[in-house]
Amino acid sequence: MNQLEILRFALRGLLANKMRSSLTTLGILIGVAAVIMLVAVGEGSSQSITRNIQRLGANTLTISPQFSGGGGGGGGMRAPGGGTNTGPRTQARQLSLADAKALTDRTLAPSVRSVSPVVTASSSTATYGAASHAISQFVGTYPSYFEAVNKPVSKGTYFFNDDVLAARKVVVLGQTVVEELFGTVDPIGKQVSVSGVPFTVVGVLKETGSTGMQDADDVAIAPLPAVQQSLSGFGSLSSIVVQASGADTTTAAQAEVTAILNQRHGIKNDNADYRILNQATLQETVSAATGTFTVLLGAVAAISLLVGGIGITNIMLVTVTERTREIGIRKAIGAPRSAILGQFLLEATLLSLVGGLSGVLVAFIGTRFTVAGIEPVLVPSSVALALGVSVGIGLFFGSYPANRAAKLRPIQALRHE
Repeated sequence: MNQLEILRFALRGLLANKMRSSLTTLGILIGVAAVIMLVAVGEGSSQSITRNIQRLGANTLTISPQFSGGGGGGGGMRAPGGGTNTGPRTQARQLSLADAKALTDRTLAPSVRSVSPVVTASSSTATYGAASHAISQFVGTYPSYFEAVNKPVSKGTYFFNDDVLAARKVVVLGQTVVEELFGTVDPIGKQVSVSGVPFTVVGVLKETGSTGMQDADDVAIAPLPAVQQSLSGFGSLSSIVVQASGADTTTAAQAEVTAILNQRHGIKNDNADYRILNQATLQETVSAATGTFTVLLGAVAAISLLVGGIGITNIMLVTVTERTREIGIRKAIGAPRSAILGQFLLEATLLSLVGGLSGVLVAFIGTRFTVAGIEPVLVPSSVALALGVSVGIGLFFGSYPANRAAKLRPIQALRHE
């Protein structure tokens, strides 16, 4: 009996009971689709988190005050990335403009490209005409801040060092602020009143979208002295944003910054009065964590493939029992054991293959839609792995029923009722 005849018998056996074959295929379909979809959701989540981190600059260090001391509630201080640093009421020493200037020393910090001191004004309400909007972040800083935290301008321009030196009241607005205040009106050159202080709009930031609970476009950025004079006062800095000279020098820049601040703040142990957020390290940590999460999602989904394989075993055992007399007749007229074994193995493999291909199609369609706010990203390796495993499951779980059918003695099979 040649291979074509074995294939013909296998197909005839599958088509003889279409409903049973369809139900068996459905189990594999669900398993394969679940594996591919969950891995795609995990990959999409990982890429989304990575993009959000990269928005702050891959080679950026954010220095913020480290609260210390005894109990009490926490006052919040907003960081440039939109988060809030909370802690006890007392702290050893605040960050100052002198600290920021010390970090620009090329001799002590050769790995530092730029330093941007940052203050944030709370409860800043901007008005233009009859429209008003409470700005989530009103930031006072230097021009280097735009490049350091990856905030390019889509219209107009950012402010310059001359604006900082002259404490000019100019401002660059995020897309959310522009939409709330101006609608379709071009904001460039217009004046907005921020807590009663007039600021001239010189630029609009490129839209970046939301990052979790924080709208990254609900922001206004102005020269540091202008914000200090009008809104925040000349107190301590909210944070200092340091841009390393390159992605490969971020760790060196962190060591240099730490040494300078420790010397200035008189820190001789690990109890620093500041903390440094390294975006590169954070990205590596998050990537590793989301990678593990994706693998776990795939492993959980793979259980459904195992269930589908058990279903194949059960269905094939029923099939062998129902076709015992057919097997006896074929063996009585000379069909070798290998032909019987091959036929039932082929039936199980075809069931798995059809289910696997259908699952790939369903998963491909599923990745075209957003799942829980995440855009799934199809991972080719997961498709190949899921399809390969589905075929392997057909061979593995179909081997026992196939071997059982091949071992039947013709006389016993013919006597079966």
